[in-house]
Formats: sequence, C-alpha cells, structure tokens
Amino acid sequence: MLTTFKTKVVGVDIRSEVTKLAVVDIRGNIIGSANFNTLDYPDVNNYVSVLSDQIVTLVEANGGYENIRSVGISVPSGNFKLASIVNSPNMPWKGVVPMAAMLRDRLGLAVALGNNAHVMALGEHAYGSAHGLTDFIIVTIGSGLGSCIFSNGRPHLGVDGFAGEVGHTCVRRDGRQCGCGKKGCLETYTAAKGIVMTAHEVMDERPDVPSLMRQVEILTPRIITEFCDKGDELAIETYRRTGEILGLGLANYASVLNPQAIIFTGGVSRAGDWLLKPAYEVFEKYVFQNAAGKVDFVPSVIDDDYRNVLGAAVLAWDVPEYSLFK
Repeated sequence: MLTTFKTKVVGVDIRSEVTKLAVVDIRGNIIGSANFNTLDYPDVNNYVSVLSDQIVTLVEANGGYENIRSVGISVPSGNFKLASIVNSPNMPWKGVVPMAAMLRDRLGLAVALGNNAHVMALGEHAYGSAHGLTDFIIVTIGSGLGSCIFSNGRPHLGVDGFAGEVGHTCVRRDGRQCGCGKKGCLETYTAAKGIVMTAHEVMDERPDVPSLMRQVEILTPRIITEFCDKGDELAIETYRRTGEILGLGLANYASVLNPQAIIFTGGVSRAGDWLLKPAYEVFEKYVFQNAAGKVDFVPSVIDDDYRNVLGAAVLAWDVPEYSLFK
C-alpha cells in the first residue's frame, strides 16, 4: 500500500504560566507558533479543549492537518510511560492527569507526553549542546529543579518513568519544606523560591551590609543576577551558597552515573558563573576521584523560547503513528 510520509509534527511546551505550541518540520525548523496563558484554565478539561482548538488553528494556518504526523508534549511532572502528568507540585491540576489520551481523543492523532527535563534532553541531543554525546545529564533549574539521564544514547526513565528526580534528593536533613511533601530537597535550595529564601537569610544575617536587594519588594533570581553583575556583595554571596549546595548534589549524582557532561537549562541557569563557578568548585571537591576533571559543565545553546517545543517535536517523531484520518 502506498502511503504518504508526513513531514511535520506539533510540539507543545506546557509551563505553569504559559503554554507554547509550534508546528515543526523534520529538520527542526519552526514553521509557525502560538501561545496562551495556562493559568486561565484551572479546569483541566477546559484546558485540553483550548489546547486542542489552538493546535487545529495553528496547523490549518501552516500547511494543513493532512501533513501532521503526531503531537509531543513537554510538561513538569510528566511521565512518558504513563502518558500523564503525575502529582505535580507546580501545576494547577492535581493528581494523575492522562493528558496525552485526552488530547488524542480530541485531535485524532498520536500524542506523546514527557517530563520537561526528559524533553529538553531530547532537544539538546538532537539540536543543541548534547549533540554527539551518548552519556550526559540535563539539569533544568527554574521554578523547580528537574533532570534527565541520557545513557548509551537513550534517555533512562526508570521502571515507572520517574528516574532523574535529583531535585527531590535530600541535601539537608529536616531542611526546608518542599512542595513534594518532603524536607531538605535540593530543589528547595537551588530553584527560584529557594534562591530568594537564601537571599533573605543572607540579608538577615548581615544587617549592617548594604545591598541593592534590600530595595526590592519582590526579588527574583534574575534581579539577584543583575545585582551580582553590579558587584553587590550579598547578591554574590546568595549565589555562592546556592552554587555550593548545587555542586554537592550534582557531585553525588555524577559519582553514580559517570556522565560526559552536565548541561544546564532554565531561567536560573542564566546566572552563569555566579552560580556555576562555585557549583563546579564544590563538584570537583566531592565527585568520585576517578571522575574528577572529566565532567564538563555546559550551558544550553538552544533559544529558551523554543527548546522545549523542539524537544517535544523529537518526542512526537518517536511515538507510533496513529490517525483517524487515514
């Protein structure tokens, strides 16, 4: 039977505030894109209906439905094996949400879903800093800290699809409360809220030291980075402490996995050397001696706006094809 090869997929990047989607061709070119506010739809059924409508509108404006093979979704707490969002601490929908099946029923196309770190790793391997590597770790730091392990050229997801949750490994016994329900998780010290908490601790400990941070009502990691660039002593100390804890957590991680590189993505990683230099110094101090000096710390080179939709497109190409329109 003669079949027509479909040359495009749809990549969807669901984040806590905004959802981005794009039609992507086989070479990774963005053909067309759109976005809408995730938080406008706290009911997941309404959200999936809107997402479905947005996909159809975008596809029809960029070559038509008959050219689309499948859809890939990147989402925090996504589980590829279950094709669901599972107990997300940072998304508006709680419990287990079978989003891939919900969207497939509406679109009549194959839908694959993965954790955002898993999807980032696919994008980096295909188009970015991990191209040509077989064994590496993606670490994404933003509102949370996610990770994906690439082993022997393939993502390692674990028996239930939850491998790579380094953000929820304990670095402080009875430490800060985490959204996962545990205490002392790496994420609580190195993701956005944790960095801001550290900044306030630093200021409280040293009330006699002037700081630009004291003049800001709502601090963010981006603002703290800007103050580091201006030589603010306490802002620099904030990232030094954050980097030390990150480096220790990653040293333990790398000692187990023996990667070629750790690739950093996410908004917090834009702090650059203010974060990664102290992290690397501590990493080298505590990583297994036979791995010392052999693990590269590498920033992502893919545009932040499209990294996840490109990774989601890679995920979409791998899912078995399905269509109601053959």
